[in-house]
Order: sequence, then structure tokens, then C-alpha cells
Amino acid sequence: MSKVSLSQGTGNDLTNREQSVLEAVVRSYVDSAEPAGSRTIARRFKLGVSPATIRNTMGDLEEKGYLYHPHRSAGRIPTDQAYRFFVDRLIQPTGLTELEHERLAQELDKVGPSVVERLVRQAIRALGLLTQELGIAIAPRLEESVLERLELTQVSSDKVLLVATIRSGLVKTVYVDLPGEVPQDALVAVTLILNEKLAGLTLREIRESLPNRLRDSRPDDSSATEELLNIFMQSGAELFDWSESGTSRIHLGEASLLAAQPEFTSQAGLKGLMRLTERRDLLAEVLKGRSHPGGLQITIGGEHESEELADFTMVTAEYRVGGLKGVIGVIGPTRMPYEKVIAIVDSTSTMVNRILGR
Repeated sequence: MSKVSLSQGTGNDLTNREQSVLEAVVRSYVDSAEPAGSRTIARRFKLGVSPATIRNTMGDLEEKGYLYHPHRSAGRIPTDQAYRFFVDRLIQPTGLTELEHERLAQELDKVGPSVVERLVRQAIRALGLLTQELGIAIAPRLEESVLERLELTQVSSDKVLLVATIRSGLVKTVYVDLPGEVPQDALVAVTLILNEKLAGLTLREIRESLPNRLRDSRPDDSSATEELLNIFMQSGAELFDWSESGTSRIHLGEASLLAAQPEFTSQAGLKGLMRLTERRDLLAEVLKGRSHPGGLQITIGGEHESEELADFTMVTAEYRVGGLKGVIGVIGPTRMPYEKVIAIVDSTSTMVNRILGR
């Protein structure tokens, strides 16, 4: 499993008994979504101490900010600080079960590496099904991607389809409007010129220098060839402007999977979830700013800068397409089965990278 990028220092003030009780409370609440009482903890986890001792320890943990007491409940609920301690210190790295691995592989093998966007969408669908959280991903930025080759195909009397293959494996298509039908030999000639002049350049370089690169390219006396080249010289910056906005680069899975969890059964909880899924600009900005030095990144509740993410945990990893990189993972409530989710996100990113590397 990949290394998880986490904060350090949380939990240094806890005794061994407090750590054991805190772990029991977190696991109990994750499993049941019900505040954990001392008798429940004593009965289920066999800590070797009485319910009274557990109750006193839970009180100490509450004073230290790891638990809180819901209104009209005898039990306690973990705080964000408790989940952070659990993730930093207590989770046991696990792998996928054989059944989960087979299911994930089957979902991803439906697509293959030929269309990166479809593969990523299928991956976040699989993440949602396996974790019951909201799958999320952001596509790589194309600004510095390198053009591998171009193809031009006439699709109507006044339109040509430009198919561009990026070195990373991405394929982009753009329609080019024409004043009239272009002979096939002119299409072939211009395709050769474009590939000769542009292949191996980044999209940014193409946009900035395309007219100069094409200005002296006149292989024959064909007016049709010259007219088509002029279109690319005049409109090149626009035709090769594939800088997608953050919202168009973001992919979300099925929110209905997340909506079935207890946190979202109330009207207020469901409204908060729907509002979050509508904030594609916010999600794109958050994913764009995440770093994954050697593994996963996990941010919990109040660790997010945005108040709209204060009730959520985000677990993400990188995937790479050639020299480009994107982010893939899940969003869910802070009450999350962290060990399972971490294993699934880690395995999914590894499998996506393996497919893209073929």
C-alpha cells in the first residue's frame, strides 16, 4: 500500500488506556452511526476494565477534545481530532479482498486505456460502488501536454474534424468551419504540414507560435491548400485552446450512494450534500491544490479550508497519464470506514496507473 501523507503530533497527550478507549469509540461509531456508551464499549471490545473506568476515560477524552457528548445522549461521538488520531496512529493497513479486487478489475477493464476520460469516470463509479462514498476525480491539465499527431477528416461540405492525439494518450476532437468543401488532396497536404510543424510541441507553444510556423509552408500551388492553411493561421490560437475550466475537469460519481448514509437522512444533511455536489468550482479548486508525496492524502472535517467541507472527509491519490497527472478518490462523512476506504482508493489509483501505462 502507498504511503499516506498525514499530519504528525496528534495524540501525544493520550495514555495507552485513552488510546484503546478512543479506538473502540471510533470503531463503534463508524460501524453503528450511534453514540458509543461505556457499557457498549466494555461489552464489545473486552478492554479488561469496567464500564465505570471506561466512562471516566471517555470523560477525560472529551476534556481533551477527542470526543463530544451529543444532546440527550449518554454516549460519545468522535471529533475530527479523534479521526485524525485514528488515521495517524491506529489504522491497520489492509488490502482488498479477492472479491473486491476482481470487481474493481472488471469495472476498469470495461474501458481500457484508449480513452482516459472514460477510464477515470469508470474508476470513480467503481470507487463509489465499493466504498459507498462519492467518487471524485479531476482530469490532468493539458496546457503543457505534447502533441503527438493530427488528423483531418471532412465530415460535411463546410466542416472538417480535427483529431489530435496527445503524447499522454489523450485524444481531443475539434470541428473546423470551412467556407466550402476542401478536396481530399488538400486535406492530406495540410495534415502533413501540420504534423511536420507542430508534432512534438506543447499546446501552449502551438497557440503562441502557430502563424509563424505555418507562414512559409506552401508545398504546391493549390489554392484549396493555401486557403485551409490560412484558416489554421488565423484561428489556430482558438482551435488549440483546450485549457479546460476547473468545473469541466471535475468528475463526480453517484451522490445517491452517499445520500443513503445516516448523516444525510435528515433534510438538512441531504441539502448540505446536494449543495456540495453543485459546487463543482469549489471541488475542482480543492482537488487541484492537493499534493500526494508518495501516496494518499486524507483531510478530515475542519482540516478543510472551506466550511462547506467541514462535515466531510476526502481521501485522494494521484494518477498519471504520461507526464500529466490527475487526482482521484472519494468524499464521504467523517464517520468513514477509513481502513477499507484507504485500501480501495490506493488500489484503484494503482490499477488506473497500470492500465494507463500499458
